Amino acid sequence: MTKGWTKTDWRAKPRVQMPDYPDQTGLKAVEAQLAKYPPLVFAGEARKLKKQLAAAAEGKAFLLQGGDCAESFAEFSADNIRDTFRVMLQMAVVLTYGAKVPVIKVGRMAGQFAKPRSAPNEVIGGVDLPSYKGDIINGFDFTPEARIPDPLRMLQAYTQSAASLNLLRAFSTGGFADIHRVHAWTLGFAEHDKAERYRALSNRISDALDFMNAAGITSETAPSLATVDFYTSHEALLLEYEEALCRIDSITGQPVAGSGHMIWIGDRTRQPDGAHVEFARGVLNPIGLKCGPSTTAEDLKILMAKLNPQNEPGRLTLIARFGAGKVGDHLPRLIKTVQAEGANVLWSCDPMHGNTIKAASGYKTRPFESVLREVREFFDIHNAEGTVPGGVHFEMTGKDVTECTGGLRAVKDEDLSDRYHTACDPRLNASQSLELAFLVSEELSARRDEQRRIAL
Repeated sequence: MTKGWTKTDWRAKPRVQMPDYPDQTGLKAVEAQLAKYPPLVFAGEARKLKKQLAAAAEGKAFLLQGGDCAESFAEFSADNIRDTFRVMLQMAVVLTYGAKVPVIKVGRMAGQFAKPRSAPNEVIGGVDLPSYKGDIINGFDFTPEARIPDPLRMLQAYTQSAASLNLLRAFSTGGFADIHRVHAWTLGFAEHDKAERYRALSNRISDALDFMNAAGITSETAPSLATVDFYTSHEALLLEYEEALCRIDSITGQPVAGSGHMIWIGDRTRQPDGAHVEFARGVLNPIGLKCGPSTTAEDLKILMAKLNPQNEPGRLTLIARFGAGKVGDHLPRLIKTVQAEGANVLWSCDPMHGNTIKAASGYKTRPFESVLREVREFFDIHNAEGTVPGGVHFEMTGKDVTECTGGLRAVKDEDLSDRYHTACDPRLNASQSLELAFLVSEELSARRDEQRRIAL
């Protein structure tokens, strides 16, 4: 993307949130091994995603990005991959009906192993140890040995990512993603005794599918109804891993991050002169940039210029994460900054990270109502500014966990200990994720109806 850029340039920049490996010899050996491995994704796939994201920035598509807070070695299984993929498909069908545009499906999967932390150390029972920073870096067990950064973990992360991608590609094209099958799963959710408002929308989707069948538009006559495009994404936190998997696209000659279709820069690592921005600016992949309350207009101008110097549509997604009740304090000024610069960006809403609280039981949680409120505030402000709310970004799982409170099945504080399985931050469970999709679909439908009314 940038002349004179090399994939090692980040090493001369200030680095934050990254581990210092005690075993430098072992680190170099792992990097050399990874550099010989095939890339996990290919440049053509990244370019295709970029084109679709450009459409979302114009309101002609909608981005659904979701998956694990941090993928785990211990929790890795085909069932977990399948269940999260299935819920994302269900969410996408509901959102497609509401928005009346294609939904771009991007998983926080097959690479989301590293996590920035608010403190470098944690203390339990008077014992002070380095914080857990994701399975690609160190272990979750609270022991001195587990918390030592181990470069060999990168090889396990690569192997797990490759296996995950293999299964996701099979699910995407092998019939599992057939729209009729996906909607049948959703009908089961809508049969819940408290889901009356969602049942009506489910029935309308059923009617639309029945009409298509009657008109001869089936999975056999229209194979696109049985397959989907599914992309992967992760926070590009561990730059030794990212550099090792960086390749040159044989068609364009440009560098591509071979670790995932889309990579993003977190709110804690978006320093304009930092290592993470330096690496991301040079690859051709779509780039996400988390924007929190501390994002200044000046920093955003510099970051947009560095990360998207050609102002390429679909290249840069700004992922807003402020917290319910705070969106109005920050999003309008950032929208005005983007408009003043004439920048091409896609706006997406991450309503998870600004709404983390500690429950009375001591567990970290996220109230469903706060998540929904931030999404609604995001839509309201874009509607007021005349700009496009182009996507949503959720931490979620297909498992029936009890990590976020609220929702249709009313997880309470006292329920959190039942199935609290996350290694880092609380995730929406399958029911909460699908319910949120129904509610966001209502927002998209209302926006579409209002635009139609104004046009008339």
